[in-house]
Amino acid sequence: MYELKTKVNDSSVTAFIDAIEHPVKRDDARRLLDIFSEATGMEGKMWGDSMIGFGSYHYKYASGHEGDAFLTGFSPRKAKISLYLDLWDPACESLLQDFGKHTRGKACVYVNKLADVDTDVLKKLIRVSLKSAKEMYPQNG
Repeated sequence: MYELKTKVNDSSVTAFIDAIEHPVKRDDARRLLDIFSEATGMEGKMWGDSMIGFGSYHYKYASGHEGDAFLTGFSPRKAKISLYLDLWDPACESLLQDFGKHTRGKACVYVNKLADVDTDVLKKLIRVSLKSAKEMYPQNG
């Protein structure tokens, strides 16, 4: 049976961030921790080895596969910073136009460094994303 690798754990978020070698990426991760904490009102927790998540929800697919995931979060990866956002709300499209330099995946926004984006817009994106995720999984939010 498949077991999800990305689970919440008791590892220290601060220790993870302090161990980031690249100084700009490390500073960006510290700022992102503050931004996400402020925007969500939640404490960041480690999910797997490299993701910092805020809140959680339980999902169950028609196939029977189920698990837990974080509502929103980020990962300071070597190549780019991954911002895990629920982008289904139409408000996200206009916010992303004013966000700054980024690329986009299905449920992620990728940035090279925090200086490339507007952090006020990021806070708005996080709040919209969190609201959307809580509406999709109301029993968890």
